[in-house]
Amino acid sequence: MTFANPYYLYLLLLLIPLIAYYILKKRKEQAALKISTTRAFADMPKTYKHYLLHAPFVLRVLAWAALIIIIARPLGSHSRQDDTTEGIDIVMSLDISSSMLAQDLRPNRLEAFKKVAAEFVRERPNDNIGLVVFSGESFTQCPLTTDHEALVSLLENVQCGMIEDGTAIGNGLATATARLKDSKAKSKVIILLTDGSNNRGKIAPLYAAEIAKTFGVRVYTIGVGGRGEDIDEGTLQQIAATTGGSYFRAMDNKKLEAIYEEIDQMEKTKFNVSEYHKRTEEFMPFAILLLVFLLCEMILKNSILKQIP
Repeated sequence: MTFANPYYLYLLLLLIPLIAYYILKKRKEQAALKISTTRAFADMPKTYKHYLLHAPFVLRVLAWAALIIIIARPLGSHSRQDDTTEGIDIVMSLDISSSMLAQDLRPNRLEAFKKVAAEFVRERPNDNIGLVVFSGESFTQCPLTTDHEALVSLLENVQCGMIEDGTAIGNGLATATARLKDSKAKSKVIILLTDGSNNRGKIAPLYAAEIAKTFGVRVYTIGVGGRGEDIDEGTLQQIAATTGGSYFRAMDNKKLEAIYEEIDQMEKTKFNVSEYHKRTEEFMPFAILLLVFLLCEMILKNSILKQIP
């Protein structure tokens, strides 16, 4: 509950000195009939009138409090918010051939990728993300999951030499596409990182790109390594162009970080939010209480607690 005129609620503080004045006044009141001792009345039971003696004052204070709340205009708030999320499924396809141990990125290409990729995963809590690794062949290190801590743990365990050496880009892309082909997500993305050219595997990279396109998968390709390295940039560019993605070249750690930040911005999860707010006047319960308090006070003063002049 909120109030249209909340500053009027400060008037409730005025009730404190009123209550204090009443208490002091009652303590100072003296009986009209003076007697030497009240010992004879000590064992007399208290009647219900004794317990109702202060009821009129209590009711009057409550009535004032209800009136102040009415003046402050209590408001009820009714709201509805509908959130719809457009999910994004992402598979990172990583080259783990022996050349990924080169130290033109620090401490080496593979470790630089693992650090950046882990941060990328943690920044996307709403997405399903998976990991495929490839060298001479390929396999799924982690299927699509929202358990990102488990994914990061599996990512940290990736090492060169886990499988036969070589660079089977086509296989790495095809395996990643297989992880996404049955996805119901609105957007399906592969981030493929390699530092070489295709020299192994039974699936040609461009054929794998056509398969990815067929399943509506967009591929971002990243060539990692310094100038003069044996990277087939033409093929990586064609893969990206075929699937509606983009090609990037990472020659140092900062550039690799910038690439993942750019992809992160291009592939943001989308939220559609509709909000509805309605406020209603809620003074009526307090108005009823006000009338009840005043009516009870009047009845007590003119019946049970009526004073004879």
